[in-house]
Amino acid sequence: MQAVAIKELKNRLSAYLRDVARGEVVLVTDRGRVVAELRRPLVGVLPDATEEGLSHLHAAGSLVLGLPQSKKAYRRTKVKLRVNTQMLLDAERGE
Repeated sequence: MQAVAIKELKNRLSAYLRDVARGEVVLVTDRGRVVAELRRPLVGVLPDATEEGLSHLHAAGSLVLGLPQSKKAYRRTKVKLRVNTQMLLDAERGE
């Protein structure tokens, strides 16, 4: 583990990123106080744990899984509003 000031990190960023890629942990300091930590990501650990947790909540009925963020995943409806959305919000709020 090594500590480096922000100015030094900016001047030699590539070298410090190579150290991180090799597994080194770099602490970034500002006036002697640690403000950030650079380390390699935990590949594969977090997404699997997240998926497992979401699946558990979905099975318990506490969570409804959404559709993917793709325009193809959503279908257009033929619903036409007679007033604009702002008018509906204003009426709901009593404005």
